[in-house]
Amino acid sequence: MSDSDELSSDASTGGGESDAAARETTGIIEAILFASDSPLTAAKIAQVADLPQQRSVKDAIEELNARYADCGCAFRVEQVGGGYQMLTLPQYHDVLARALRTRAETRLSQAALETLSIVAYRQPILRADVEAIRGVSCGEVLRGLLEKQLVKIVGRAEVLGRPMLYGTTRRFLEVFGLGDLEDLPKAHQLRRPGNQKPTKTDPKPQSQGEQTAPQTPPPEAG
Repeated sequence: MSDSDELSSDASTGGGESDAAARETTGIIEAILFASDSPLTAAKIAQVADLPQQRSVKDAIEELNARYADCGCAFRVEQVGGGYQMLTLPQYHDVLARALRTRAETRLSQAALETLSIVAYRQPILRADVEAIRGVSCGEVLRGLLEKQLVKIVGRAEVLGRPMLYGTTRRFLEVFGLGDLEDLPKAHQLRRPGNQKPTKTDPKPQSQGEQTAPQTPPPEAG
């Protein structure tokens, strides 16, 4: 191989390594922007990505936006408040507004979460049993969960008055990202170490020959 061929080969290899490094840098910047919920300055992105200069950030963002446009993606990297942030395109505003409204409708109060947890773990369960566990009336809360389609009536108990039994719905599984009820966290997974009650320990055994002074009752008042 001639010297010119070797130089050409080295240049080609170097160019490939340079392109790979550039793609990796672009991927890192994309990941940083994707994970951030607020605008990031070019200086901050360069610092997190361990880049020597901010120009690399701006070049990567231009490349990302060109790629997103070519692929017909619904978002771009935009300049907001002196920084960069991934934002959806304006034409998707109405759709996203409906999605966010649906999310708000499924937002639950503390009382609703407690009631829903009891139903999920104890189903099928009577309203009276839910109220016995919580210690408060749950009629309104259960009605709210029924309206949100997180709880449903699954039958009636074979007792006097045939009261209704409650259980969770498929919607409940979807909202909480569960495949089925077997995916519910177990009790030991929910218990934090700091919340465990201290256990009583046996008194330290006395060593051989060790004696303790007898405890005498206090003198009675004369």
